[in-house]
Amino acid sequence: MAYQQRRFGGSNSSRPAGGRSFGGSRGGRSGGSRGPAKKYIHPSKFINKATTKADEVVYESTHKFADFAFGARLHENISRKGYEVPSAIQDQAIPSVLEGRDVIGLANTGTGKTAAFLLPIIERETGTQTSPTVLIIAPTRELAQQIDEQFREFAQGLNLYSALIVGGVSVDRQMRDLKRRPQFIIGTPGRLKDLINRRLIPLDRMTTLVLDEADRMLDMGFLPDIRAIVNGMPVERQTLFFSATITPEIQALVNTFLKDPVTVSVRTSETSEHVEQTVIEARDKTHKLELLTEMLKGADYDKVLVFGETKFGVQRLSDHLDNSGIPSVAIHGNKNQSQRQRALKQFKDERVRVLVATDVAARGLDIPNVSHVINFDTPQNYEDYIHRIGRTGRAGASGKAHTFIDIQR
Repeated sequence: MAYQQRRFGGSNSSRPAGGRSFGGSRGGRSGGSRGPAKKYIHPSKFINKATTKADEVVYESTHKFADFAFGARLHENISRKGYEVPSAIQDQAIPSVLEGRDVIGLANTGTGKTAAFLLPIIERETGTQTSPTVLIIAPTRELAQQIDEQFREFAQGLNLYSALIVGGVSVDRQMRDLKRRPQFIIGTPGRLKDLINRRLIPLDRMTTLVLDEADRMLDMGFLPDIRAIVNGMPVERQTLFFSATITPEIQALVNTFLKDPVTVSVRTSETSEHVEQTVIEARDKTHKLELLTEMLKGADYDKVLVFGETKFGVQRLSDHLDNSGIPSVAIHGNKNQSQRQRALKQFKDERVRVLVATDVAARGLDIPNVSHVINFDTPQNYEDYIHRIGRTGRAGASGKAHTFIDIQR
């Protein structure tokens, strides 16, 4: 390989925020609109030697899925998905959820938390007549879609139904879905609030609330919508609260929304610690394109997520890779929901090796076995960087991340 990976002293050194950021994208944001200025991130922050699974104690589950008090059909659906031994969050959270307790689940991305809340709720809702009774709120439509897909697999043959309520798609279809009185409503805060205001979602009947990736919802500014939704629900309900971190803001939400909760913390280390992180120096954007194209032709780059800064830049980059003989798909704000879902499915099913995405489009994505994350453009801040590289090295697996920076002189 002709590209150079460079190391900059200690991996934890940093410079105060401010100044120009490293990366090839020097221009403003597309379409003449400018977002917040990038925070300076010292190149050393993009470098890390990964820890391995052997460096950590392997979790030993106290249950098998067959031990949980689920009905025969639900057990059959679980077995069909190949689930035998629960992950740590599943092993510890499912019994408390089945008991009807409020639960705080603290877990790294990719640890199986969706099944940890879906399975016990499905078991409890099986055979109930009242609907809807379960509200699941997620920060992004992609994550809500993934939760809905898992729900449909687990609930097959149980006469349980869901409505997916997210922005970017026809509200008319969602209104029709709600009129069928599904037991589960899964959605994003903005569209949920819209249909609640139209009196199409009866909050006063809800018995169960799930807030998934609560920290991400706060980062995206959804706190007022969430408060408005929760304030319309019965005080007597079960609340399940999942987050990667507990910040003072998150703790304030917990104190407000939950009653005598059980805390299940299975965080072992930052997901990023399992990711081998390096920087690649480039002279300019043309040089970056050359280096990226050369890299992606390597045999070990088998499932790669590439991050760009703008929706136009992401589409141009995907087109360039296609023209260079590297099939890729793109997701960004100019794609409608069906186009984004189609692109995501092609990548998940490994019909293409490369997915190029903006930060907003990629939030909440749960894509197994991503081998590499490549930051073609540097992120707005270090928190976004951690979120990006968390798409690989999931659930303790190893992963690799490369970040393009300007050549250091």
